[in-house]
Order: sequence, then structure tokens, then C-alpha cells
Amino acid sequence: MNVTSGSVDFSNKNDNYFVIRNNFKKIKNCVGNTFKKLFKTRKNYVKEPEIVRKRSSPRSKFIRILHTCIFFISYLFYFLSLKGCYDGEDICTYNQLWIVGVVTNLIISIIINFFMFILILYNRVSALNLIHFIIIFVFFYQYSHETLSEDHGYYNFVGFFSILWTFILLELIVHGIVVLMRSKYRHFIFIIVFIIILFIIIIYKLDPLNCDEWPYGLNNTRLENDKNTYGCQIKIPKVCLFKILGDSQDISKITKLDCTVGKKDARKTLLESLTSPYVNFNTKKFGYPLTNKGEIGGLDGKDKWVLLNYTYQNMLDMDNITREIEFWPEQVVDFRKNERGELNVNLIFNETLSNERKQLENNLIPYANNIMILYIDSVSRPCALRQLKKTMKFFEQFMSYQGGHHRKYPNENYHSFQFFKYHSFRMFTQGNYPILFYGNPIGDNDLVLITRYLKENGYVTNYCSDECKKDNTRTHHNFTQSEIYDHQMLLCDPNIILMNKPIKKCLYGNINSYHLYEYGKQFWTKYKDNRKFSALVTNDGHESTLEVLKYTDDIVYNYLTSLYDQNLLKDTTILMVSDHGTAIPSVYFLNDFFQIEGRLPMLFLLVNDRKNTSYYEQYYHIQKNQQTFVTGYDFYNTIGHLLYGDKYKEIQNKTNEHDTPKSPFGESLLNYINPKIRSPKNYTNMDTHICK
Repeated sequence: MNVTSGSVDFSNKNDNYFVIRNNFKKIKNCVGNTFKKLFKTRKNYVKEPEIVRKRSSPRSKFIRILHTCIFFISYLFYFLSLKGCYDGEDICTYNQLWIVGVVTNLIISIIINFFMFILILYNRVSALNLIHFIIIFVFFYQYSHETLSEDHGYYNFVGFFSILWTFILLELIVHGIVVLMRSKYRHFIFIIVFIIILFIIIIYKLDPLNCDEWPYGLNNTRLENDKNTYGCQIKIPKVCLFKILGDSQDISKITKLDCTVGKKDARKTLLESLTSPYVNFNTKKFGYPLTNKGEIGGLDGKDKWVLLNYTYQNMLDMDNITREIEFWPEQVVDFRKNERGELNVNLIFNETLSNERKQLENNLIPYANNIMILYIDSVSRPCALRQLKKTMKFFEQFMSYQGGHHRKYPNENYHSFQFFKYHSFRMFTQGNYPILFYGNPIGDNDLVLITRYLKENGYVTNYCSDECKKDNTRTHHNFTQSEIYDHQMLLCDPNIILMNKPIKKCLYGNINSYHLYEYGKQFWTKYKDNRKFSALVTNDGHESTLEVLKYTDDIVYNYLTSLYDQNLLKDTTILMVSDHGTAIPSVYFLNDFFQIEGRLPMLFLLVNDRKNTSYYEQYYHIQKNQQTFVTGYDFYNTIGHLLYGDKYKEIQNKTNEHDTPKSPFGESLLNYINPKIRSPKNYTNMDTHICK
């Protein structure tokens, strides 16, 4: 190689290669040394005592074994402390007998945490492992035993593991980086990883976790956030973790869970739970008693599972009817083909009831002869758009405000609306449901269910739910006057997959919701000549991954399109609603996305004009109200307005002496609501909100 004035002669190709290779080595060593400094182990910073300095010493091995044992023992204590939550029960009892265990475990947790803190100083336990123990014994351990969380024991159990596995994954990533730094192929691996990350960033427009789509609604509409015009300015989340975590949390997809397969020992499970004298071990066909008929004791007591117990005590053997049945079952599970069972639903048309209600129809002229409530627990507006895509398309096709008539039924006129700033009052159902259907929160005495006014004016009523509780059906939390629906279907069966579990909710070869919507379809068809009110309540969104809801999409969409194709939605108003948004602790709890979506449940409205006459004034008000802060009180008043029509303005607000379908704390969505005077601060029972 010739060197002249400090320059390199590139005429010789071999010399050129030699220089480039040496320069590359210098760069490589520089980068390598930098990473080594970044990921230097803790031993370079913490001076270890002489007794534990040698990694191969018996004392060191003993400490590692002890660390592992403590790790598993801590989980064992947590499992034992749940006392049934992990068995799938929807309640974690917290009684005096377990206080001793709670105190004992708490003392042990303090000792273990102190011991782990000492170990971390001696570089025997990583900081992330210490965080595991803190989560177990300090935060989630207590959270799972709070008396206010007694209805959500399994919910807390799932939330605990969602956070825990996040930390474990983080630790694996850290250890993986350390291992890579020691590999002789580390440079090649880092280049490949860098290219992959760069590719992902480009695909996601330089920001893989952005929430750019979050403010948008149906038909490419957008959340209006001008505080001077609309009052309530919604905080928009900056990081949307579901973009990369969604499919990875879809346990049903990963495990290939198939509801059509069914549970192998479903009949055995059913028989073990029943206490009915009318069935025996050889029974193959079971009939469920009607939960809105007969004498059901305990409705005014504290036993919220009274309807479940009533079902177990009065189940019928449909192949050996030995007594006269006053009320024929509308749900029958058949095990004659196999032990998995098949649930058949048959709503029995009551002609006498139909005729009696028709005679009451002259009392008034409503805005909607038919009112349909599609209620899915724990679903935010953005989550509905993400996971109920077909259903949202059904609403979206009627979004054109000036659109006139639909081509399929030219004599019908439909309009869809969405409410961007509909807020919940609490992060749990019982703080919102009574406001939606009673017009008052829990604690107000003598609440009257909205169905009373519907019945008085000729409506036949229907209620379906995949939760077998007295709440929301006849009485609510012991503060309400007894009320029943004309037709009622509850899934009261030990084989049902409970809410909160992050998997498909299956029952007898189908998703739970399928049976409920089938019952609702029969109700809508068999009473097609009557005024109707139907509330279908499901819990498909009540879980931590936010992925289970999508398996309900086809069911809801097929239900709506089937009724629409038969022109059975004529003169119908549909309110698709939730009580609160995302509420189950999970990995999403780590950023503001969880808090924001938790306060913004979905509320969509589909209106079909009465007598093909357009109510332009009401539609104009609804259109404006889409960007206004609204609550469950407005939902309740809207049902009353649809029921009473023009006479609704004559109805007085509720007082202590007289209950009416008009709450003083809200306004009908069919009336103009001034957004500038609407503020969450006006509601003392609203725990928190996201309005700026």
C-alpha cells in the first residue's frame, strides 16, 4: 500500500478492502462497547460482600433456590386467598373467617418483600421480580378482597394476571437483550431487528401506537372538540396499545375455541347443580321454569341469586311430565343426541295479552310504536367501532340526514345517530343501570321500572339477559317496586361461561348471545301487530382483552338485518347502549386509554319515522346533541319521550310523591340540549369524567 501525504492509494483493491475492514472493526467495537456500558450488570455498581461474591458457591445456589421457592409460595398464598374466584365464581366472599388468613398473608408478604429487598442489594433477584411480589401482596391482593369488589372477584383475578404477565414479558425482553449482547452474532441480529422495527414504523406511518383513528365515528364523522362551542372537550388518548396487543390477547383464537363443539359433560354438570324434585339421573330433556311467573321468594331480600336458585329448584323433566304445568317452559335443553346438549328456544305467544294491550293503544300516540334496547355491558364507543364492524355498518347505512327513503323499502325513512360524549356515572354497572331504566341512581326508594308506563299504554314487553340475577329484572338492589316483563329469558344454567372471562361465552353449541337474540327475534315476529318494547342485555364486552366482543358481531348484525329484511323494524326506534366503557383491569390500565374509554360508553340511535312522516325538528335536535355531553338520565327521558310523543311536554318531572318517566336531571335527546350549560360538575353521583 502506497501512502502519500496521509492519503490512501485506492488503486490497489486489496489495500482498499483492508482499510475498510479495519475501519468497520473500529466502528463495531465502538458500538459494542457503548452497548456493554448501557447494559452493564448491577455487579459493576454494587459492591458485593465477600460471602456471596462467588457465583458458584453453595451459598449462592442456596439463595437462587430459595428465591424460586419464595416466588411460587407467594403465588400459592394468592390463590388460596381468593377462595373460589379462580374456580370461576363471580363473587369473592370476604367474611370474618378469612380475616385471619388475610392478616396472616399480609404479615408474610411484608417479611417476603423485606427479604427480597435485601436480596436485590446482593444482586440475587432482579428488580422486576421484586415488582411481582409487590403487585401480589400489596396492590392486587388487597384489591381482590375489597368488599366493593365482591361481584368482580374473577374480574380482579384476570386483571392481576394481565399486569403480572406484562412485567414477566418485560423481564424476558431485558434478559433477551443481555443474551444478545453476549452473542457473537449480536451485530447481525441487531441489524435484522432494526430493519423489522423500521418496517413496522413505516407501515404505521411513523407512529405504530398512535390514536389518530380514535376520534372518528360512523360515516367518517369526527368528535368535535371546540370547547367554546360544545362545552365538554374530550381528552384524546395518545397511545392505543390495542393496535399491537389485540390479536395476541385473543385467547379464543389462539386456543381455537369452538362453541359448536360444546361441553362434553354438560348434562352431568347440570344434574349436579339441580335440586329440583322433578328431575332424576336419567332425565334427558330439561325444561327451564319461567322466571317472571309464579311465586319467587326472596326478591325483596339480599339474595341476588334467587332467580338462579329458583330455576335449579323447579327444573322440569320434559320427557316425564307427572304434574300439570301452569306455565309451559320456553327454554328446553335436550341431551337425547349427546351429553353436550342442545338448547331450544320457543317464545309462547299470548293472544289474550296481545288483545288486552291493543285495547290500551288509544291512550296516546307515541313517537315510536316499537322500542328496542340493545344493551352490551362494558363497551366504549371506539371499542364498538373496532369490534362490531358489521353492526356498525348496519347503522352507518342510514347516516345520511337528508337521505330520504331507503331503496329497499322506499316507503320507509331511517336515520342513524351517534353520541360522542355520552358519559357513564360509575365504572361499574350498578351505578349506571338504574339511571338508564329507572331514571334514578341506587339508593332512591320506590323506583319504578320504565316498563310500567309502557304496559299502561299498550306495549308488550320483553327482557333477555345472559346473567341470572334479580337485578334489572323484577327488582333492583331492594330499593325498587316489584316489576316484571311480559316475556323474560334469562340464561340460568351452570354450564354458562361467566362474564369477565377473556374467552368466547359459550352455551350448548352456540355463543350465549345467540340464544338471547333468537328469543328476541321470536318476540319481534310473533307480536308484530303489537306495540313492543324489548331489552336485550349481554355481557360480551365485560372482559379484559377487549377481543371477545367481536364474536358477537355476526349475531347482532344477523338479528337486525333479519328483522329489517322482513320489514319488521317499521315504526321502530333502536337504542344501542352500554353502561360504561372499558372497565376490567388489564395491560390497558397502564395508560390513559383505559381511563378515557372507561368513561365513554357507546350510544347509537336508529329512528324509523312514524307514518312515514319526517320529524325534521326532532332530527335536527338529535343531530346537534351528538356532540353534547349527555348521560343516562337523557337516555331514560328519551324512552319516555318516544312513548308519550307530543304529550311528553305535559308530564311533570319526578318528585318524592309521584314517579314519572321524566327525570329532572336529564333531557330527551329528541329535544335541544344546550352544550354550553352541560357540565359533569352538575352531577354529584358522577365519580369522575374526562371533560376538560
